[in-house]
Amino acid sequence: MTLEQLRIFIAVAEKQHVTQAAGELNLTQSATSAAIAALETRYDVKLFDRIGRGIVLTQTGRDFLIEARAVLARARAATQVLSDLAGLKRGSLTIAASQTVANYWLPGRIQTFHAAYPGINLHVTIANTEQVARAVLQGSADLGFVEGEVDDALLSAKRIDGDALVMVVGAKHPWLGRKKIAPKDLLTTAWVLRERGSGTRSMFEAALRQSGLKLSDLQIALELPSNEAVRTAVESSDCATAISDLVVTQSLAAKTLHRVKFDLPRRSFYILRHKERHASRIEQALLKSFQG
Repeated sequence: MTLEQLRIFIAVAEKQHVTQAAGELNLTQSATSAAIAALETRYDVKLFDRIGRGIVLTQTGRDFLIEARAVLARARAATQVLSDLAGLKRGSLTIAASQTVANYWLPGRIQTFHAAYPGINLHVTIANTEQVARAVLQGSADLGFVEGEVDDALLSAKRIDGDALVMVVGAKHPWLGRKKIAPKDLLTTAWVLRERGSGTRSMFEAALRQSGLKLSDLQIALELPSNEAVRTAVESSDCATAISDLVVTQSLAAKTLHRVKFDLPRRSFYILRHKERHASRIEQALLKSFQG
């Protein structure tokens, strides 16, 4: 059974006349009759009774007409969905993002995209960099946004402008007021850091190596799974941390945290996608909006 056969059957049923239906469909009478005969033969049913010079639907034909109309309606709806998807009038995209990106960098950009494409649903999940990369690899996320480098042959990683790591302490810390912090000073305080696998922690480890230190050299008091937890812990203690400047902007302004002078690098964020998966129009539009 084909959609064309259904279309012919519906036209004949509504006109109750093969010739008139054929003319409406721009088909020959023989092609129209053949389509009806093919349905009746294939399913061993009688759809029309030939009464005199006309035709009328049998009870089977009347029952089938309801279903045939429903199928064609669904087919038209499916066609409209594809047209809407192609025109970015509807659709969805799943994004996995690491915490700093998801909480501080991504929301404003998503709002801008939603204003331009209100019919597109963006689903965002939050995890650390390793978990985001895994989600993109497994296909549970179309795109990943992370603040740590990811080395995987199946993933492409596009570098974009990100943030800067800053070293901050609370109002009770002895470093407060110091003009400069030397690498050896990092060994004299306790630290609150993000968990293993986070981009923030990886970036700090890389900065330590450039200063001739290892993370294991430091006194790590706490490892916490969110930027907000790290920020709050440092605000209420005499510990130090290295954290994104996006996370502590308000705390620095309120003087609940204070920045200490120690050179830490600016870092890039990365957009991850699977190299072997098709980039949808929604994905392309989203990435283009970030470049604008």
